[in-house]
Amino acid sequence: MTSPILTVNQHSTGLKWIFFGLVLSAVAAAAPADVTQVARAVDEHYNRLRSLEADFTENYQGAGMDRTESGTLWLKKPGKMRWEYRSPREKLFVTDGKDAWFYLPGERQARRTPVRKLEDLRSPLGLLLGKTRLEKELQSLSFAPDVPPTAPGDVVLRGVPRELADRISQVLLEITPQHQIARLEIQEADGSRTEYRFSQQRENVEVADGRFHFSPPAGVETIDDPGP
Repeated sequence: MTSPILTVNQHSTGLKWIFFGLVLSAVAAAAPADVTQVARAVDEHYNRLRSLEADFTENYQGAGMDRTESGTLWLKKPGKMRWEYRSPREKLFVTDGKDAWFYLPGERQARRTPVRKLEDLRSPLGLLLGKTRLEKELQSLSFAPDVPPTAPGDVVLRGVPRELADRISQVLLEITPQHQIARLEIQEADGSRTEYRFSQQRENVEVADGRFHFSPPAGVETIDDPGP
C-alpha cells in the first residue's frame, strides 16, 4: 500500500517544479521603479548560474493542515535538483533530469516518475536551462506593495503562471538587492498555500552529478508513477 506521506509529497513536487523553473529562468533587483527592470535583472542573474545550494524552509497550509519542514536544496543545470528534508523528519525528492524520485527513509517504497510527465503540470523542462523570461512565464507580473517583504530592501512581485492559471491563483516572489529569490509563495485555486524561504544561498558551487542520482536501498520497492 502506498504511503500517504508519499502522496502528499507528490502534491508538493509540482510546486517545486514551479520554483525550479522560476529560479533557473529568473533574476532580481535592488528596487528599480519598473517591474520589467526587476524581471530582467532576475533573469540575467539566474541565467549565469551553473548550480545553487541553499537552505530552505517550506510551509504548507491547506486541507486542514499547517506543516513546516526544512532542509537543503541543490540545483544544477541542466534539469537536476535535490530537496533533502531533515526536519521534522527525513525525506527526499531528487531528479537527474530524466526521472524524479520520492523517498522517505525507512519506508518500503520509493516512487519514480518520468520528468517529462511532471512537466505536464509543472513548469516546462526548458525553464531549467535558464533561457527564458520571468515576464513571459508569469502573466500580469507586477509589484505587490500590499505584501510586506521579510527583509529591508527586498521587493515583492506577483503574477500567475501562464501554464497553470487554472490551478494557481497567484505566485509571490520576494527579490533581494543581490538579485536572488529569497521567498516564493504559491497560492492555489483551492485556497491552499505553500511558502518556500531560502537562506545561505551559495552560487556556482561544485556539486557532483552523483548527488542527483538515486538507487533504492535493498528491500525497497520501486513504484513507477506514469504521471498525469
